[in-house]
Amino acid sequence: MIEVHAFATPNSVKVPIALEEMGLDYDLKPVNVRKGEQRQAAFLALNPNGKVPVLVDDADGERLVLTESAAILVHLAEKTGKLLPTDATSRARVFEQLFFHASGLSPSFGNAGFFKRSSPEPQPIAEARFIGEAERILALLEEKLSGQAFVATDSFTIADITHFGWLWRRQFPGLVLDGLPNLSRWYDTVASRPAVQRAISCVEALVSAA
Repeated sequence: MIEVHAFATPNSVKVPIALEEMGLDYDLKPVNVRKGEQRQAAFLALNPNGKVPVLVDDADGERLVLTESAAILVHLAEKTGKLLPTDATSRARVFEQLFFHASGLSPSFGNAGFFKRSSPEPQPIAEARFIGEAERILALLEEKLSGQAFVATDSFTIADITHFGWLWRRQFPGLVLDGLPNLSRWYDTVASRPAVQRAISCVEALVSAA
């Protein structure tokens, strides 16, 4: 059985999306980060870094506890042979986007949201810095999507799932897709996929049950 310890966060939603797309059964375990449950001893035993999501995969007879959403997506893609190309060039393009997300998109979105909404004191310089960087990254994706259907190749891959998580929660840093027609088209295409809709419903239900 596969367990996913998660909440309705940009990084958490990626894992149920992948599992739904790949047709794998899983059990979604709520970790209410708003109440600090990610800092409790039981969760820290799974991830000492105190962050969601965490994947616990017992499906192949050997227990694997895996953290970091990108690593989880790669594991699931290699486990199923889905959403990760086998040819070297396309595979490299997927990894390029995964690293771009981890080094650029995710930290800029997260920090923009923190300084805009959660900082104990106003930090206008930091807020402007990270919002500006997030908007620059959106412009890069807009340009990339002007020539291809999805972010890494012309097929849907785990790279699209990776970016979708933060685009789904773009209201946290206060970002919009206005004036970005290619990115808006891509977002709507991904959001309309049945597996994506099922996964979003599952993680949003965690908030309602909290």
